[in-house]
Amino acid sequence: MTSRERILTAIAHKEPDRVPIDFGSMPSTGIMSIAYNRLKTHLGVIGGETRMYDTGQQLAEPEQWALDRFCVDSVDARNSFGRFPDQWKDWTLPDGSQCKVPTGFDPLREPGQWVIRSADGVELARMPDGCLYFEGRNNPLEDAETTADVDRLYQPGILTAEALANMRENAKWILDNTDYAIMAGFGGNILEGGQGLFGWERFMMEVAMDSEIVNYALDKMVEGYMENLRLFIEAMDGCVHIIQMGDDLGSQAAPLMSPEMYRKVVKPRHTQQYQFIRSHSTMHVFLHACGSCYDLMGDLVDEGVEILNPVQTSAAKMDPRAIKKEFGDKLTFWGGGCDTQSILSNATPEQIDQHVKERLEIFAPGGGYVFNQIHNIQANVPPQNVVAMFEAARRHGGAG
Repeated sequence: MTSRERILTAIAHKEPDRVPIDFGSMPSTGIMSIAYNRLKTHLGVIGGETRMYDTGQQLAEPEQWALDRFCVDSVDARNSFGRFPDQWKDWTLPDGSQCKVPTGFDPLREPGQWVIRSADGVELARMPDGCLYFEGRNNPLEDAETTADVDRLYQPGILTAEALANMRENAKWILDNTDYAIMAGFGGNILEGGQGLFGWERFMMEVAMDSEIVNYALDKMVEGYMENLRLFIEAMDGCVHIIQMGDDLGSQAAPLMSPEMYRKVVKPRHTQQYQFIRSHSTMHVFLHACGSCYDLMGDLVDEGVEILNPVQTSAAKMDPRAIKKEFGDKLTFWGGGCDTQSILSNATPEQIDQHVKERLEIFAPGGGYVFNQIHNIQANVPPQNVVAMFEAARRHGGAG
């Protein structure tokens, strides 16, 4: 089987020739640039360049050597495969190692931190010294009191023809020149989108009060999403196999809102987007939702979700055997293959091998599974553990 066939077979809930493997096909299945540099040093990889394509989470774009070395089957539609060198410039990571960043990435150095500001000086994100991430700082509707304030302070961004053309061109190059399955990120976040507009605490309180202002803002946000979805599908359908949506729905202990509130506030807006994708494209619907989301899985299936990530098995009610038994014929689980909270950073390679073996024995039967660790590989993960994880996935995943 080709990589593309392997992924699509798994999504169809059939067993491919081996378990498919992902490494960085979206911004929650990859590796931090610091860890990537250490991995290259550990493996003696010389040359190439570390391209930090996600500057907020500081994620590296996997190079061809990594895709080959770890038998990866899917890639991000944005992966440049080392092309377009004039679109990248040098930058220094928090540990002092080097990488490339997009030429438009221009954080300002201020005392004790890096800061990203808008053209009119509004602080959008900051990374204090000692921190490894840029954290968002601006909630445009945090002081909004009326729907008129919403209209004054917030206008959904609409994808430009130039951006869409560039996305399609890159995805089409990958389609024509490789046999990888291709995933393109869209988002469409409702819960996280609202939290980003109002601030986490205010949004959750306003939702609990069923306030007019929040419902108005969410409807306006979804109106923008739907226009962008139409444009996105028109440009990308036929070049992309999977569309990545997102909304972190759970904490470690429970969903972030009750199932009843979710069904009232979020589910109709998710459904509008996911069903539009299902009825207007050939792309499979992939949802990234962290945390304990077992209580919402039936709703996700109803909405049209086909693939769930990161499968955070360390969260409440996310026992891998239980969710595979109940939802394994309805959802493709993409992740859950190695616990990043307690195993990947701390265990020995031998323990990681056994852990991955056990996870594959649970998730692989019957198809509907793509191997990946639970969320991104963090900066402190020893490179030998990264190697052990992917080697175990190949060894125990049915490879000949």
